[in-house]
Amino acid sequence: MIQLSVVIISFNEEKDIGRCLESVAKIADEILVVDSLSTDKTPEICKSFGVRFISHAFEGYVNQKNYALGKAKFDHVLSLDADEALSESLIKEIIRIKNRWEYDGYIVNRRNRYCGKWIRFTTLYPDRKLRLFDRRKCKWIGFDPHDHIEMEAESLVKRIPADLLHWAMENLEEQKRKTLNFANVAAIAYADAGRKPWPGQGIIHGSWRFLREYFFRLGILEGKQGIWIAWYSARYTYLKYSLIKNYK
Repeated sequence: MIQLSVVIISFNEEKDIGRCLESVAKIADEILVVDSLSTDKTPEICKSFGVRFISHAFEGYVNQKNYALGKAKFDHVLSLDADEALSESLIKEIIRIKNRWEYDGYIVNRRNRYCGKWIRFTTLYPDRKLRLFDRRKCKWIGFDPHDHIEMEAESLVKRIPADLLHWAMENLEEQKRKTLNFANVAAIAYADAGRKPWPGQGIIHGSWRFLREYFFRLGILEGKQGIWIAWYSARYTYLKYSLIKNYK
C-alpha cells in the first residue's frame, strides 16, 4: 500500500477546514496544511486534528500550491482546498487505489454546493479536477486564480467514479465579493503576462459565458441558482478583461 499525503492550502478557513480534515482521516498518512497567515481560528482547528501546519505568506495560487507540494512527506498526494471534503464513495475509491496504485494521476468529479443547492448542471458539474497524483510527474500551472495540475507527457490518468464535495458559495454576498476578488487576481496575472484585451473582448466573452452556462450547459434547469451562476460567470469574465488597464 502506498502512503498518501493530503495537502491543503488555507487562509481564514475556520468555517470549513474542520469538515475537510475530518473527511480525510481514513485515507491520509499525513495531513499537511500550508496556511497564508490566517487571523481567525484556522490554526487552532488544524492543530486540534494533529496536522503538520506550516505558515507561509501567500505567493499566488500556483506558487503557493507548488510550495505546499514540495513540503509533502510522501510522493503520492491528494490536493484539496479547505472548502472541499471527500464523499463516502470517494473515500472508498481512494482506499482501493492506495492498495493498488496503477496510474500517475486520478481525476474526480467535483460537486458544487451553490447558494443552498447541490448543482447538477452548468460547468459546476461534473467539474472535473485532477487532485490525486504522483507529484514526481506533475506540477501546478495556470493563471491565478485558475490553477491546475499539468502531468508530464505520456502520464497515465484515470477518472474516479466518485464525487469531491465543494461548498462553493454560501450566498450572493459571498458570490459578489469573490467575483470581484478573482477578477482582480486574474487581471493582475494577465497584465503581468503582457496580455492586452482587444476592444469589446470582455463584453463578447462575457455574453458567451452567460449563454453557455444558462442554455448550453442547462443552467436553465437549476432555477434561480442557474441564473445566478450564468450571470456571475459572465460578470467575472467581463471584469477580468476590463480591469487589466488598472495594472499595466
